Amino acid sequence: MAQIKIYGLRSNLNENKNALSKAIHDAVMIALEYPPEKKFHRFISLEQSDYFFPDDRSEHYIIIEISMFEGRSVEAKKSLIRKLYSNIETQTGIVSQDIEMTIFETPKENWGIRGKPGDELALGYKVEV
Repeated sequence: MAQIKIYGLRSNLNENKNALSKAIHDAVMIALEYPPEKKFHRFISLEQSDYFFPDDRSEHYIIIEISMFEGRSVEAKKSLIRKLYSNIETQTGIVSQDIEMTIFETPKENWGIRGKPGDELALGYKVEV
């Protein structure tokens, strides 16, 4: 399971939302071996007055937060990060300088999905990649 939040200026996200979603999901499917139908993206659009960032970032600056079950290898997580940078720049033109991301891992039993604790679900895909 992975839930992904993308924060950015409203104007940038509106312009790039579909391409960002595709770039992110393509990276997740490859690096984490996710099935295509498992897509959980939330875009948090902010006005300029609500989004402060360093002067060395542009109006395209985005923050990506990924919450997922623990169990992926260090190499799988590094692969995900690399693929995210590459896919996003290729598909949207947003450069690496304007992208920051964090992966948050939690035990399956700390998730509630479809009326069950996450560790009681039949997922249909591997977590240990």
